Amino acid sequence: MLRALAASCIAATACIPPRQPVLPADEAAVLADITRLRAATSSFRVVDSAVAAGYPRTVAQCLVHEHHGAMGYHHVNRGLMDAKVEIDRPEILLYERLADGTYRLNGVEFIVPYARWPRDSAAPELMGRKLMREDNLNFWFIHVWAWNRNPDGLFANFHPGVHCRGTDRQVFRPSGG
Repeated sequence: MLRALAASCIAATACIPPRQPVLPADEAAVLADITRLRAATSSFRVVDSAVAAGYPRTVAQCLVHEHHGAMGYHHVNRGLMDAKVEIDRPEILLYERLADGTYRLNGVEFIVPYARWPRDSAAPELMGRKLMREDNLNFWFIHVWAWNRNPDGLFANFHPGVHCRGTDRQVFRPSGG
């Protein structure tokens, strides 16, 4: 059953990678959430649509890890930064700027500021996963690579296939809380 689910998932390009173990009872729920997330963010594959929804057109830095790939440009909709984690309303869109200057939407990041959900409380959850702490930036977070299959996992922090080009590369090391 898992192979059939994975095969259909690959065809839809929203696959749960083999290194990202999920319990059988969790598979259907995660796939349903990914489908819902993709429906909610489909129009944002065009940056103009994201701008119309409150995300910035340009971002100064592309976040990269020196060994694990990149996250990309974080287009943050500050109007969505609250105490809720909602599949349909990601706080951050993760774009990659391609060689021709166009943007590609690769995934999203959900964040909850500590000011809204205290650091010393139980972690917020999304898709059956606990959000991680980012003590340097004072928020909870989780990445979801919904538009570009990540061989390191659906919820990995960095994507080895995402690249930051030019001088706007910023090396970032999550605090790993």
